[in-house]
Amino acid sequence: MDLPIKILISAVAVPVFGAFLLPLAAKISTTARNTLALLLGLFTFAAAASLLSFAGSGQTADFGLSFPLGLDFILRADLLSVFMASISAFVSAIILIYSIDYISHYENQTEYYTMVVLFLGSMMGLVFSSSLLWMYVFWEMTGFCSWRLVGFFRSNRDVAKANKTILVTVFGALCMLVGIIMVYFDNGSLDLRALHGQAISGVAALFILAGILSKSATLPFSTWLPDAGVAPSTVTSLLHAAVLVKIGVYAYARIFGVTFAAPDWFSTTVLYLAGASALVSAGAAMVETDIKRIIAYSTISQLAFIFLGLASGNKVAFAGALLYILMHSVAKGGLFLCAGIIEQKTHTKDINKMGGLFSSMPLTGVAFALCSLSVMGIPPFGGFFSKFLVFSGAAQNGSLPIMLIFLAGAVMTLLYLVRLFYKIFLGDPAGHDNPKEGSYTMVASVMALGLVGIALGVLIYYPSSYVVLLTNTLGVNLQ
Repeated sequence: MDLPIKILISAVAVPVFGAFLLPLAAKISTTARNTLALLLGLFTFAAAASLLSFAGSGQTADFGLSFPLGLDFILRADLLSVFMASISAFVSAIILIYSIDYISHYENQTEYYTMVVLFLGSMMGLVFSSSLLWMYVFWEMTGFCSWRLVGFFRSNRDVAKANKTILVTVFGALCMLVGIIMVYFDNGSLDLRALHGQAISGVAALFILAGILSKSATLPFSTWLPDAGVAPSTVTSLLHAAVLVKIGVYAYARIFGVTFAAPDWFSTTVLYLAGASALVSAGAAMVETDIKRIIAYSTISQLAFIFLGLASGNKVAFAGALLYILMHSVAKGGLFLCAGIIEQKTHTKDINKMGGLFSSMPLTGVAFALCSLSVMGIPPFGGFFSKFLVFSGAAQNGSLPIMLIFLAGAVMTLLYLVRLFYKIFLGDPAGHDNPKEGSYTMVASVMALGLVGIALGVLIYYPSSYVVLLTNTLGVNLQ
């Protein structure tokens, strides 16, 4: 067995099966459990990242197990799957480092680490799956993990929000399953390699789209994501920024950008849904006062920009959307982790009860500003280049109403993030007793994500070269 195939298998198997060793490690000590969880996260990132040069050279690695009726278990490492796996594993590893101090005084820690690592392994299985059936299986595994994580604090309110999360996403997943079954009966296969370039019926495409929109919290399925803010900030970072909601945009890129040829009207439908989602969620972010709900609404809005790039049918916009996934994962992950420090130190999520925190929490303030500037798309941050490519590519094929909607959304992004930073770090103190910075590992984690955001902009040649190669190699519906 070749080394890339061994790495591919281990990137999925190690976190999935390793997660179940964490309760045993907890019997030894909390240090053993935390260390094992961190090692599993770091190993997963190292495994995924080690495949970047392999995939970038135009090679693919495949591993399969045969099952009856064409329901084979197939893993494939190609340009898109390795790109997505590396992003998710990187931010997840940072979240695990941050968690060591952040989660240390809460109950249910063993379940927390087990679910986070299992979530990461499920994500690896999903992105590397080259079968619609096994994508769906891992899709549901991430849903189960997110349900347990959102209800981490176990109050009636937390459990209700967790139940809402799984009900909305499972409903969408069942719709997706119907679409997958239709594809199977139409083509006799669920192997994405065999389905490459095939036409998909409009009905099947809409059913699959429902699952994608529910997982990516896009209208009309968006309400569960802000409510998931009752979870610890590490969980909201994992769900909102790095992994869970990115599953939806990854699935769209894989299914409709790389594999199937969808009907002409399908992409227009996606663009208008995304445009409405961008404006409604950005409007909510401008008036909300809960710090985590504001960032969650921002996530919903920014995901719509990714859909703009993916659905425009243009290579430049598609490449920009892939870069957007990278830049947004890093920056939004940092914002949620900053919010976790702020919430723990001020004991509130209400931005009206903050103010003036920059003097006592300057490093957190700098990290928050760096991540915000990337989300806004200010040069030379990585977010600028991704947003620029999405708009310039979409403008070539998009209609004027669509472009105006997203331009308004971009302006609103600037406004609500400036408002958020001012309310928290500037202005007059709102009665708090000058809280101090978080722990070393927590502050180092958010500073790392903030600095990576600007480094990705300065070194934009490298990620942009990869996504351009990806787009030229894999795209089937792009001009």
